[in-house]
Amino acid sequence: MEILETDVLVIGAGPGGYPAAIRASQLGNKVFLVEKGFIGGECLNWGCIPSKALISAAKFYHKLKHDAPKMGITVKDVEIDFSIMQEWKRGVQSKLINGIKQLLKGNGVTTVLGTAKFEKPGWALITKEDGTQIHVKYTNVILATGTEFISLPEFKIDEQDILSAKGLLSIKEIPKELVIIGGGVIGLELGTLFAKLGSVVSIIELLSEILPGVDPPIKKLLSMKAKQLGITIYTSTNAEGYSREKNGKLSIKIKTKTINKVIVTDKILLAVGKKPQVNELNLSALNVKIDDKGYIIVNKKQRTSASGVYAVGDCTGPPFLAHRATKQGIIAAEVINRLPSESDFKSMPVTIFTEPEVSYAGLSEKQAKQAGFDVVSGRAPFATSAKAMSSLSEDGYVKVIADKVTKQLLGVQIVGPNASDLISEISLALEMGATVEDLGFTIHPHPTLPEMIMEAADAALNKAIHQVTLVKK
Repeated sequence: MEILETDVLVIGAGPGGYPAAIRASQLGNKVFLVEKGFIGGECLNWGCIPSKALISAAKFYHKLKHDAPKMGITVKDVEIDFSIMQEWKRGVQSKLINGIKQLLKGNGVTTVLGTAKFEKPGWALITKEDGTQIHVKYTNVILATGTEFISLPEFKIDEQDILSAKGLLSIKEIPKELVIIGGGVIGLELGTLFAKLGSVVSIIELLSEILPGVDPPIKKLLSMKAKQLGITIYTSTNAEGYSREKNGKLSIKIKTKTINKVIVTDKILLAVGKKPQVNELNLSALNVKIDDKGYIIVNKKQRTSASGVYAVGDCTGPPFLAHRATKQGIIAAEVINRLPSESDFKSMPVTIFTEPEVSYAGLSEKQAKQAGFDVVSGRAPFATSAKAMSSLSEDGYVKVIADKVTKQLLGVQIVGPNASDLISEISLALEMGATVEDLGFTIHPHPTLPEMIMEAADAALNKAIHQVTLVKK
């Protein structure tokens, strides 16, 4: 059996693993990367990239069909060829995945498709796709194995009737009816996507509200927009089971405190959460500690409880963010090489690709008050933005949260057009310790969407120009 020695073994080639491998190689390490599925992991294969590609296409179609006439643009017989749309999506994925493969090769990383299992500290057994095995002796290992979707006893994912996000994003036809079990980020994003493509969408959420952890005003706006798109949201509702009808449809039994109902649908998306992919690794051989939900416990250096063992990304627990995984992977590689690097994230941005988009970074007003800050906030609606008006994207707002005394910026919420792009300015401001005065004093070009960040900052200082402000004389 082949024996291979390496400085750094990386398990998992997703957005945490492949940057870790590249950074370690840049720092002079011999790196061996093993991936059991697909290079790029969930992000490139059935998460971030395919979903956002289809979300972009659906947004374009919906705007062309429903909004363009308001501008005097009428396009007759607008149709969707979903097979071409899927082919285009796969093309986007392919370009990015091939780019990663070239980056790994160019940086001298040895990449193998297969599974990994630890035998004892410093040794792992790699089983390649063809069944051959390699004993790998490593000095350090970075675990980047990600998560997998959770099934329910009454709704087991089979990628035929009961779909995961992976199955839904690869579907061949747009379902006429789609039921989504789970009102979290995945449920809202994909529900919005398929509603714009013409599906009749129902979302079933067991809790009393959608999007746990998101501020109530944001939930209220997203619920209103979902209703406008024809999405029905059932909260405090339990999905009890389903049956297949003779015509191929699926009947789902749902129950609330007051009603029992049956919903008929073509497909069911199960989006109730994820669990870590660590069972195959035999972590007990390394004495790596995990928490009560199975996630690997790490410190700010991405170190686990075992010497020379690091973990990054979703397998370390929420928030499940590709950009978080990437930064953690780079940090782990740098710590291995004794660089002063750690995961001290003051400004980790979160983005939800709904209608409208939602992005936030730092503390919410509630969190800031709970942390003991005397809070001042300012808000600027996109309804007053010339750029938002001229693009028919007036829903939403920017909210700035700051310390009342020091004016230090604590957090910002952006709900509206291009929120996912606008949030980077906030991340930089938080990382650099900016004040709300810094944001307000920074000149933003006109007419642009980022002006509303400046306007919200000025509103927090009681000197906003484009909204009524009462100043004491």
